[in-house]
Amino acid sequence: MVLALSSGREQVVFGTVLFGRMHAGAGADRAMGLFMNTLPLRLDLDETGVEESVRIAHARVAELLSHEHASLALAQRCSDIAAPAPLFSALLNYRHNTPAMAGVGTSELSGMEWLGDEERTNYPLTLSVDDFGQELGLTADAVEPISADRICGYMQRALEQLVDALEQAPDRPVRELDILPAEERSYLLEELNRTEADYPSDLCVHELFEAQVRRAPDAVALVFEEQSISYGALNADANRLAHHLIELGVRPDQPVAICVERSPAMVVGLLAILKAGGAYVPLDPAYPSERLRQLLDDAGPRRLLCDATGRAALGAEAIADLSVVDLNAATPAWADQSADDPDPHALGLTARHLAYVIYTSGSTGTPKGVMVEHASVLNVLRALLDVSGLTERDSLLAITTISFDIAGLELCLPLAVGAKVVVAHGTSAIGLQRYLSHQKITVMQATPAAWRMLFDAGWEGAPDLSALCGGEALPSELASNLGRRVKSLRNLYGPTETTIWATTFPTDTRIEAPHRYVPIGRPIANTRIYLLDGHGQPVPFGAVGELYIGGAGVARGYLNRPDLTAERFLADPFSGKAGARMYRSGDLARYLPDGNLEFLGRNDDQVKIRGFRIEPGEIAARLLEHELVGDAAVVAHADAAGDKRLVAYVVVKMTDGSAEADGAGLAASLRAHLGGLLPDYMVPSAFVRLEALPLTVNGKLDRKALPVPDDDAYARRAYEAPQGEIETLLAGIWAELLGVERVGRHDNFFELGGHSLLAVQMMERLRRLSLGVEVRTVFAKPMLADLAANLGSHREVAVPANPITEQSTAITPQMLPLIDLTQPEIDRIVSTVPGGVGNIQDIYGLSPLQDGILFHHLLATQGDPYLLVSQMAFAERSVLDRYLAAVQQVVDRHDILRTAFVWERACRARRRLSGARRPWMCSRSSWRAVMVPAPMSSGGGSIRASTVSILAGRR
Repeated sequence: MVLALSSGREQVVFGTVLFGRMHAGAGADRAMGLFMNTLPLRLDLDETGVEESVRIAHARVAELLSHEHASLALAQRCSDIAAPAPLFSALLNYRHNTPAMAGVGTSELSGMEWLGDEERTNYPLTLSVDDFGQELGLTADAVEPISADRICGYMQRALEQLVDALEQAPDRPVRELDILPAEERSYLLEELNRTEADYPSDLCVHELFEAQVRRAPDAVALVFEEQSISYGALNADANRLAHHLIELGVRPDQPVAICVERSPAMVVGLLAILKAGGAYVPLDPAYPSERLRQLLDDAGPRRLLCDATGRAALGAEAIADLSVVDLNAATPAWADQSADDPDPHALGLTARHLAYVIYTSGSTGTPKGVMVEHASVLNVLRALLDVSGLTERDSLLAITTISFDIAGLELCLPLAVGAKVVVAHGTSAIGLQRYLSHQKITVMQATPAAWRMLFDAGWEGAPDLSALCGGEALPSELASNLGRRVKSLRNLYGPTETTIWATTFPTDTRIEAPHRYVPIGRPIANTRIYLLDGHGQPVPFGAVGELYIGGAGVARGYLNRPDLTAERFLADPFSGKAGARMYRSGDLARYLPDGNLEFLGRNDDQVKIRGFRIEPGEIAARLLEHELVGDAAVVAHADAAGDKRLVAYVVVKMTDGSAEADGAGLAASLRAHLGGLLPDYMVPSAFVRLEALPLTVNGKLDRKALPVPDDDAYARRAYEAPQGEIETLLAGIWAELLGVERVGRHDNFFELGGHSLLAVQMMERLRRLSLGVEVRTVFAKPMLADLAANLGSHREVAVPANPITEQSTAITPQMLPLIDLTQPEIDRIVSTVPGGVGNIQDIYGLSPLQDGILFHHLLATQGDPYLLVSQMAFAERSVLDRYLAAVQQVVDRHDILRTAFVWERACRARRRLSGARRPWMCSRSSWRAVMVPAPMSSGGGSIRASTVSILAGRR
């Protein structure tokens, strides 16, 4: 007899052990011993009733007896499963143990004691059923981390359900048999989802900001470049614009588009739309005009907020029928409007109205607009305030495009608690490092790709920074590197459809076993997570299931897509609350032993690249619009470093053999076609021409049969070998970063598959070779020959090591690599320094800026234009001493504060500054303490410099 063990799939295949005297074979009755063979059994777990399923199983087992002599090797060859993949991985053994067989201890065995036995198999899971006549025994043998106890529990539960169904409901579908014991079901559905917490569910997002305005109107709310705006001023500007929008007819739930570059006007515009009751529809002006018009057509807004950049991106035709509010207007029409907060009650605005509509990639070729309500945003704000510990003393760096839902969190989270939000104008690695250090940023959220970009550019971390990471899977090695360099690190997960984030994991939590990626953790407040099988039932603890997300964050649905909304937003049968819904994410996950979730990928084609959610089907649909493309598929390939890139496979229609339909010409044509329709992150790196798309026996795309792109798959120009040292060096860097075999001098970095993050890696490698280049140069001159020429004219100076040490007793010309001086000139400089050689750290020429400082000093007839004087009074000597000690620490830390200008004969110095040789600079070493010539003192106090520098000049 054979019993089936469900694995949660439509069909399960496992091995059955057939043992005893085999029926065939001459002489079998004269052979001694037990003969066994293992044969595969396939059972269907579908809508068939349990009684009929038992009969089918019995018939299939009986049919197997005719093959009892067939070897497993033969069975494998007859299947569609190619070795070395196993034909099955679970073994079921049914044994008859009669009382006579169990009667150990009879006279024949007197004097012997049975100590026990242990069985072993080569299969990951073996379940033995012992039939003792009046009862059954279950024994499981499983590899870690599968629990043998739990397997026996599942089987016992399945048997109980089977017997009950045979007696009470024989037509019940066999797939509905529940194998989860009550305790485990309760743990999965209830214990792991105890996340209830209070939050202001009756407020709107902007009302949290308004509360902070009333509390501290003069506190800095927003910083952009050199501009700082207080809470009171930001609120007043937003209110005036909101009142203007209300007069224009904006009402609750009405979409209002906004297309602006990053600036304070962007924040004012978003707040004003919310205050007026509208739902903002963010449009990134960096997107192609065709893409922006597609979003406008779907959202159907009557109002558009834009600046000059947004107007140019959209084009005059796209905005012809819209009421446009120009945020760049010199004299805005709302300047005289009231600065008071609009009354949400008067507007009929509640927390159940829309806050925004964010568009994501769509598998059918049409982007999907996700409708998110105020209450959902309020919940995630409150949850992240709790887990991040954000306070009014913090500064958050906002780096994300407003077309990404994370941007809303970056702006609203700090403003909800009274903190400062610093809006980054650009997101280059060098620029982000400046923001992090100069603005004293304490909180920043970014994708793993952005954090890696910072490290590739040489960022060393920030001990006071709380880092939030999300948007795509976080590699463990990156998390370890980042976690050591910041104050704290949290990994976050959540689709747009459940309002930004749904789970969180603090990386200081111990992970039970090594994992390639950091777990996504546990649900945030008022959020429920279910791992379900294909029939919507919970999978066993530790098994892989599809992520369904319920709770306060579930969005209203997709704009203008009722069918898709009904497919993805479902009634929550496990919540117990009336009207509760859950979102079917399409993501796969499982629970780790400690109850944290591990993300395992997708159950469809959707991918995430650099934090952007991409439906390859949308790209393929756009490719099919090209006149040359008859069929297309787009997949994501990961390189050796784990970075994903999109590759398009196309079947070209019959042509006359034009160059455009072949090789690199086709790639260039298709790249140009998609570049005008899709954001750059959705344009594939390579385009591979195929005679036909490979298909499986089921008629689906055979991804394993798709070839790796060769050099012709990239959009490249006619090949010409690199010329000269710099072009050859740069071509080698490109080939390594982009994964191509050959790079020509006319090839384009971005057409070969490069993007901004790879550009940063290229810049860092060039910097190590003393070849500096700015980000804007890479984008302005992406062709190899042009970029190499720019590099050749801007070779960085390699700063040599300083040969002057504590043990130096003399300074010679060879010890001064930064300046050309004779020995008499050096001796003359040394003679002016108190302490001589022992108090000199280095001697070097003035920079152009220092030239100017000395020039204006010499021109001044009274005082010094660069010298600022201030006076301070101290209540007592101890306060003065502490102040002097603090200043001394600053002096000790910075060489420039221990550097002095020294020159000979001012009149000659002036002549030299006007066109001849420049003066020189030298600085004293840090090991000898001397007095500063002009001590900073009050009541006798003085500052001692650990080093002093000198500047001297030629006669």
